[in-house]
Amino acid sequence: MELKILFWIFTGIIIYTYLGYTIILACVAFFKKQYTSQPPLNNLYEPDVTVLIPAYNEAASIAAKMENTIALDYPEEKLKIVWITDGSDDESLSILKRYESISIFHQPERRGKIHAMNRGMKLISTPIVVFTDANTMLNKNAIREIVKHFADASVGCVAGEKRIKSFITEKAVEAGEGLYWQYESLVKKLESYSGSAVCAAGELFALRTDLYEEVDTDTILDDFVISLQIASKGYKIKYEPDAYGTETASVSVKEELKRKIRIACGGWQTLFKMPHLLNFFRYGFLSLKYISHKVFRWTIVPVAFILSFILNITIILHTPFLSNLYWYLFLFQVLFYLSVLAGTVFHDIRIRMRFLFVPYYMFIMNYAVMLGMFRFFSGRYSVNWEKAKRG
Repeated sequence: MELKILFWIFTGIIIYTYLGYTIILACVAFFKKQYTSQPPLNNLYEPDVTVLIPAYNEAASIAAKMENTIALDYPEEKLKIVWITDGSDDESLSILKRYESISIFHQPERRGKIHAMNRGMKLISTPIVVFTDANTMLNKNAIREIVKHFADASVGCVAGEKRIKSFITEKAVEAGEGLYWQYESLVKKLESYSGSAVCAAGELFALRTDLYEEVDTDTILDDFVISLQIASKGYKIKYEPDAYGTETASVSVKEELKRKIRIACGGWQTLFKMPHLLNFFRYGFLSLKYISHKVFRWTIVPVAFILSFILNITIILHTPFLSNLYWYLFLFQVLFYLSVLAGTVFHDIRIRMRFLFVPYYMFIMNYAVMLGMFRFFSGRYSVNWEKAKRG
């Protein structure tokens, strides 16, 4: 009996993290929409905005990024473009100097993205700053869709949507990353509808300049910590799916794994840097969201997958084949891991049915969490971002 209880605890954690939490958010968002009145968004709100682009050796992306940024639908006199190129030793600086309308801040020493962001924020004079990456292309109305939320004084941060460029046929990493971000977008959208999202992704997010709090220079997940600090002050993080940044998927599973391990390591670092956010009595629903959306994924879910499988085998050992529910659950798990194995073998094959790679990508994510945990506790990590190669 004890084994069955443990099995359902660990299985329940997995189901809650990936499905139950989403259902709870959907219910809260539905009731909030039905029984509370929300003021309409002010589409005419046009504050001065700075687009801040931290970049390290992004010469290959600069021309496309500048063309994309200049084409944004926002009054030219109200939009400033600032590049921080600390440590870049490629052609980035010389390429950027061709553009007269932008500001470039550079120092030869590379001290990491968050150091560059801390330095850059001291130079921003506009009330709103939009962070975006050099290899991320924004939709034309992105700035307008973001800033309209800041007409509400309770909003401190706005997260844009990250989209992975999709193709008719895709490899495992392309299909998995694309589907993962579609799922993440749904969760963030529901969090926003139910009050506030938990965090923003660095590809595209904005905040009130005066709310920026200098972040420790050893911080790995700068975007996560910056946005979470604002939420912890009582301001809302709104999610705007009509403001989106598009980029290609990682070029290979190896490159994606490298990225995921770093994120997982940064997740563990955040847990120790911001333990106060686990306090339900102080932060209420925000703490529940933080734990459900992030903490469970970074800590117990990968272990729950392993223990759930082991316990399932132990429970059916002395029972006849297909004689009870646990046999069917075991066969389901076997099918899941066979799909993972198939994904491992065929990860470079391009197919139309993207969902076939979902088990493989889930396995990669949870495997990366385990490796990220080991990296954090070993202390062998650097604040300098080693970016994944993208297609």
